[in-house]
Amino acid sequence: MCELFAMSSSVPATVTFSLEEFAQHGGLTGPYKDGWGIAFAEDGDVRVVRDTTAASSSPWLQFLENHPIRSRAVISHIRKRTTGTLALKNTQPFIRELGGRMHTFAHNGHVPDVTKGKWFPLGPLRPVGETDSEYAFCALLARLEADWLEEDRPPSLEARFETVSGFARDLRPLGPANFLYWDGDVMIAHGDRRHQTSGVIEPPGLHVLIRECPPSGAEFEAEGLTVDAAHQRVVLIASVPLTDESWRSFGSGEIVMAADGQLIASTGPK
Repeated sequence: MCELFAMSSSVPATVTFSLEEFAQHGGLTGPYKDGWGIAFAEDGDVRVVRDTTAASSSPWLQFLENHPIRSRAVISHIRKRTTGTLALKNTQPFIRELGGRMHTFAHNGHVPDVTKGKWFPLGPLRPVGETDSEYAFCALLARLEADWLEEDRPPSLEARFETVSGFARDLRPLGPANFLYWDGDVMIAHGDRRHQTSGVIEPPGLHVLIRECPPSGAEFEAEGLTVDAAHQRVVLIASVPLTDESWRSFGSGEIVMAADGQLIASTGPK
């Protein structure tokens, strides 16, 4: 199992203390020592940093703390290896181009049978590494291909949400299937079940927190996030709550869509 973190904000923001606390799970307070990565949406593209060392001791984390990157959408992943070697090619988040957009994906769980049978064909994309997570991402993009390539414009939000929801519904029976997906416009998060501290695999698989920062004359600082002096709304999603605030647990099978710091669609708990 691994840990996930995502942010969607109304204006570009830097992830600071949330990422620091999150990284502590990657080798200090948690057992996740098999690499980590983070992706920042930027000007229609994605800036990605990945490393095969534990996040808590990674020099790249210190680099990001010294050179903060502002973004409206962030996805991060800390790995505890289940399938695939300890290698950069098996380190998330994964990115691919589809329809002229960079798409980003990170998965927490174990779905080895995704590579078997006829329910998850790959289409034109192939995994670079050996993980079931990357295979699942390629299979998701294969389902989305028609939506993104049939027209000269991006598909409707409704079409995207429907396709991703169907994919998540088919993936859940194979094992824990929490994932984060960014398509260049919107963030879609699927909460399933995960290894809890009790050792039992059960919901919740994700948690969500919404913050709203009123306009002020100074930079807003709080545990987990630093933002510009502007009216700001932020959606934070994580495997486990990163602060003492009132994070809401995802229901099993719940899917939410976020854009610009707003939750714009949800299946609700299942």
